[in-house]
Amino acid sequence: MKPILSRHIWTAFFTLSTLIFQATLAIAQDKPKPKPIIDVHVHAMKVNPNFSADLCPWFLSSMPGSIPGADAPSFINTDCARPLKAAKSNEEFQQKLMETAERLNITFVASGDAEILHRWKNAAPERVVPSIGVSPGMSVQAFEDSLNNGFYQVMGEIAPQYQGMSPADMTLDEYFGVAEKLGIPVGIHMGTGGNGMANLTSPKYRASMGNPFLLEDVLARHPKLKIWVMHAGYPMIDEMIALMGANAYVYVDLAGFIWSYPLEEIHMYLRRLVQAGFGKRILYGTDLMMWPELLETSIGVIENANYLSEDQKRDIFFNNAIRFFNWDPKKFE
Repeated sequence: MKPILSRHIWTAFFTLSTLIFQATLAIAQDKPKPKPIIDVHVHAMKVNPNFSADLCPWFLSSMPGSIPGADAPSFINTDCARPLKAAKSNEEFQQKLMETAERLNITFVASGDAEILHRWKNAAPERVVPSIGVSPGMSVQAFEDSLNNGFYQVMGEIAPQYQGMSPADMTLDEYFGVAEKLGIPVGIHMGTGGNGMANLTSPKYRASMGNPFLLEDVLARHPKLKIWVMHAGYPMIDEMIALMGANAYVYVDLAGFIWSYPLEEIHMYLRRLVQAGFGKRILYGTDLMMWPELLETSIGVIENANYLSEDQKRDIFFNNAIRFFNWDPKKFE
């Protein structure tokens, strides 16, 4: 009697489990596709497992100093309950990035290593928008040819600040001229570089070269150039607001500082931009490098900003990028 009863119980349990699984699958299949998100700031870079370290979000909440000759302070930290896991190989990063992009319905503008960019584009042609920078020794003609071949659609990340250069340096002017002529949007690094940048990693880096006002001469020489200021020029909020007020074609992204600086500081800066009337010119961006979970972390910062309306959040996640890049929103449905 017991074996028969046991068999009946297990049969019922299996049948119930199957029904639950089928119901769950049906619900998942009927679940509406997430609203599209455009991340305008992703780095396509080769993963070096020797330097691929886990990361705590908002790790710059504490920036200890040091003295010359002493051990350098840590640039990042992992002293939190759940550090973000770094990918350990190119293949792992690509797989997790594409899975996350598909699940969250994200399209991203990516710049960096050409080989990695082509792999990503082949893997997810509808989700990757390739962007090209100005590499050392690249001629203006080679730059223009690269844009004309149809693969690259954006110019960026342009980061003269790391070389101690102003974005208005005339050595860059012809490249901006090409972007203006072809109607190519330009993403340019302005603002912070992190804790101890000039001492620890980039001795030519100058904080003063990240002042948004340095873009005024570039914009005057190229009045039809579309520029978005990466990192929103953080922490120079007054200069950023003044530049945007004077130039209607200037947008900003929230990349980098949205997951590295203290949350209160991030929200203060974002709130100021919105309060100043520029909610329609803020782009969502991550500055993603090797931590796929960073996408959800950064999205959460915007989603949990209780001072933003649902319409303002959708503008940041999607609508503003559609307007800036002049894309058809129907292609993202």
